[in-house]
Amino acid sequence: MECFASRDWVRRAFGRAGRASVGATFALYCALMLTSALTLTMSGCASTGATQTASADPLPSWNDSAPKHAIEKFVADVTHDGSPNYVPPEQRIAVFDNDGTLWSEQPMPVQLVFLLDQVKAQAPNHPEWKSNPAYKALVDHDASALAAHQKQLLQLIALANSGMTTDEYDQTVRDWLASARDPKTHRPYTELVYQPQLELLAYLRANGFKTYIVSGGTIEFMRPWTEKVYGIPPEQVIGSSQVVKYELRDGKPVLLRMPKLDFVNDGAGKPVGIYRNIGRRPILAFGNSDGDLQMLEYTAGGSGESLELLVHHDDAAREFAYDRDSRMAKLDKAWDEALAHGWTVVSMKSDWNTVYPAAKQ
Repeated sequence: MECFASRDWVRRAFGRAGRASVGATFALYCALMLTSALTLTMSGCASTGATQTASADPLPSWNDSAPKHAIEKFVADVTHDGSPNYVPPEQRIAVFDNDGTLWSEQPMPVQLVFLLDQVKAQAPNHPEWKSNPAYKALVDHDASALAAHQKQLLQLIALANSGMTTDEYDQTVRDWLASARDPKTHRPYTELVYQPQLELLAYLRANGFKTYIVSGGTIEFMRPWTEKVYGIPPEQVIGSSQVVKYELRDGKPVLLRMPKLDFVNDGAGKPVGIYRNIGRRPILAFGNSDGDLQMLEYTAGGSGESLELLVHHDDAAREFAYDRDSRMAKLDKAWDEALAHGWTVVSMKSDWNTVYPAAKQ
């Protein structure tokens, strides 16, 4: 997903908007995303349900195929003393997109579901919304009406997700994730993470890598839960961000969320976010769509050994199938570049024997 709409769309839209207030551009962004998501047909999301047993293999959910071999060879090359491609531990930086790379992003990105739920939650405090055509369309799941009332939709989202402190918003995210369920699988969204990627993250860290999330989603939404779910602490989460303002409330210093985007960490913004927050070029990058292309190019542009990977969503039976013609998270240009440059394309259908972890009891 990244930034809820297609990465190309977000990059073009916000490239024009800069740091402007969340206005018509972001409205179009959210509305187009919602319109696309509500018109998609949800496919089956069933996991294989396989329970992993103790094994010497650190990547048991990866089939014995070319992508797994490429990962193991790369890690061996850069971590073994005496290897011509040896990389010191402090330079072993691995970056991962989140939506569609570490967890599911279809039929609607999880953060967008959250944002819209906040609108519904705030509705009792705003009786005037009953006459708002965008709110009515949202309640009725009327995608065409939402597309026709994009500006009003933005206003609702901005009102419902701003004006609170960062601590209050953090708790709101935690509370929502604790209770929200995916409508198809009836599982918490934080269980719709990819088991092979959880294993890969742990494998890399066991070999001296520092793992980062580099996502178009907002840091405010991701940081409350990524450490528990992925083992990635909040300071290693790079994403889009909203403007915050310092003020004193009853003598207590707080940061207040403002209805403005500060930085969009998508497309060409991802290498910028990496530079600003890490200060080192990654040697491994993993994405799933065109919005990750520049991150993979930046990683490949280093002077030493590197590994670039893309998840190809081609498994409609266990998750979803989408690529070049997808309305969201299109995999088109990045796929072409992967084929041209020898990057590793991971087939969810062929290269993963498990998609989701076993459901928690």
